[in-house]
Formats: sequence, structure tokens, C-alpha cells
Amino acid sequence: MSGFAPDAARGIRRVFLRGLELQARLGIYAHEKAAPQRVIIGVELAVEDPHAPAGIGPDHLDRVVDYEAVVKAARRVAAEGHVLLVETLAERIAAAALQDHRVLAVRVTVEKPDAFADVASVGVVVERLRA
Repeated sequence: MSGFAPDAARGIRRVFLRGLELQARLGIYAHEKAAPQRVIIGVELAVEDPHAPAGIGPDHLDRVVDYEAVVKAARRVAAEGHVLLVETLAERIAAAALQDHRVLAVRVTVEKPDAFADVASVGVVVERLRA
């Protein structure tokens, strides 16, 4: 399963967060190990939607993947300590998102906007699927 567009026929909705700006201890260089740096995180989830293609589910938070929980998980993972690679940080955030059994796939973007003065941003996008 790849693709993050909502798909009513397959019973999939899309949940996302964009532009989560955090301070993280990340990088391979001495100056990156000395102090946290700004990162921008995005997460997209392909989530089971039992009420697709035509139904409307109950208006209860417990029936959906709570994006506040996704934000809190990304914050927690970013605060766990220094990692060398943006790939590692992205993979850990993806693994945390997959802890919710309704998440079928996750795509995580981690950007380092301050890595180079003449570059808007560098980073990585990883995608992980439920096994």
C-alpha cells in the first residue's frame, strides 16, 4: 500500500501534520552535537476509515487517529536525545505513528532549514508500511 491520497473505495482517509517546528539534537558535526537545531517535521498517515465510502461515523474522538497524539509523539521522539542522521529521526517518528493499529502507512519529512545559509532547507522523506 503506497499513496497518501484519501481513497473511499479502499476505506482510507489521510491524516497529516505540517510544519511542526522543533529544536532537536541532530547531526554529525561538532557544532550540531553542541546545541540543538531547528527542524521542521511533517507527517502523513494513511488510516483505515471504516465509514467509507458513503457513511458518516460517530462524532467521537476515539474512532479516529488523533493528530494531537501524532504531534506529541513527534515531539517526544525529537526530544529523546542526539541522533546523527535525519533519516534516523524520521524513521523513529514513523515507527511511533505505526503504533496505532489503524495507521496503514506513514510518510515523515524532516527538514533542517538552517543547515546552509544559501539553501532553504535540506532533509529527508521516509515512508513506512504496516507489516
